[in-house]
Amino acid sequence: MGAVSAGLLLHRAGVAGPEVLLVHMGGPFWARRDRAWSIPKGLVEAGEDPHAAALREFAEELGVAAPAGVDVPLGEVRQSGGKVAVAWARAADLDVGDGVLHGSTAVIEWPPRSGRSIEVLEVDRAAWFTVDEARPLVVAAQTELLDRLVTHVTSAGGQPDLH
Repeated sequence: MGAVSAGLLLHRAGVAGPEVLLVHMGGPFWARRDRAWSIPKGLVEAGEDPHAAALREFAEELGVAAPAGVDVPLGEVRQSGGKVAVAWARAADLDVGDGVLHGSTAVIEWPPRSGRSIEVLEVDRAAWFTVDEARPLVVAAQTELLDRLVTHVTSAGGQPDLH
């Protein structure tokens, strides 16, 4: 089995239906790619609880802890590279201001096979999107997580309750 990542999908009530918080993957590889948005997520470390990893990764990538709320499991999806992503949804609001983040960085080789390294933000911005806006932006496998969120919100009686 490939690597496992875990993430937290914040959602809130919006005028046109549920809105989701997504992050844009940082670095030059993702700078001009279409599907470069994702739920905040990252690798589960050996022996780590996946839910704890989701909360840790949220804080590392956005530079702030996730706002309080109740987490609902969304299950897992397999991404194109073989990585399994497991996610939880949480009804909560978070002010992302201008969308610029101050989270964790990674050192990557750039350009590829050049032997040179650069340091980049793991994610370089965050923004709220309606589910319909998010579908063409997220990594393809994550559209299933959006569908599961919509099913959850609908079965819970419509818009998420943030109180």
